[in-house]
Amino acid sequence: MYDRILIPTDGSAPAEKGANHAIELAAALGATVHALYVIDLPGIPRALALRDDEEEMRERYREFGEEVTGDVRDVAAGADVECVTAMKSGSVHEEISDYAEDEDIDVIVMGTPYRGKVGALLGGEAEKVVRTSTVPVTTVRMREDQ
Repeated sequence: MYDRILIPTDGSAPAEKGANHAIELAAALGATVHALYVIDLPGIPRALALRDDEEEMRERYREFGEEVTGDVRDVAAGADVECVTAMKSGSVHEEISDYAEDEDIDVIVMGTPYRGKVGALLGGEAEKVVRTSTVPVTTVRMREDQ
């Protein structure tokens, strides 16, 4: 059914919930998971201070990305699930969708926060992935009390 499962992560509680679900699914199916962190720097025009410190910011994002994808890898290892880690830079939902296509991913599993009634209408990155991906997407939504 699913051999390759993509787990987009940003280190947040919703991302962690999505990762846990994906790893449980992978363990049950004997699938491999891919933990992906996307570096999304502010677009142009940027403040001069941001442009001057851009390389330093990129390095901090890379370090954080290694940390959060490493956390997913550790949880996967604890469940005896193989995990590939990756980092991309760009628009979050576009990079997730592109990675899924490029790596022949079978399903994307991602957490999404509780947004309330108004926030649900506006949507977030998970909703953008659902709308733009050609790969099936499973979302794991946080409850209001989480």
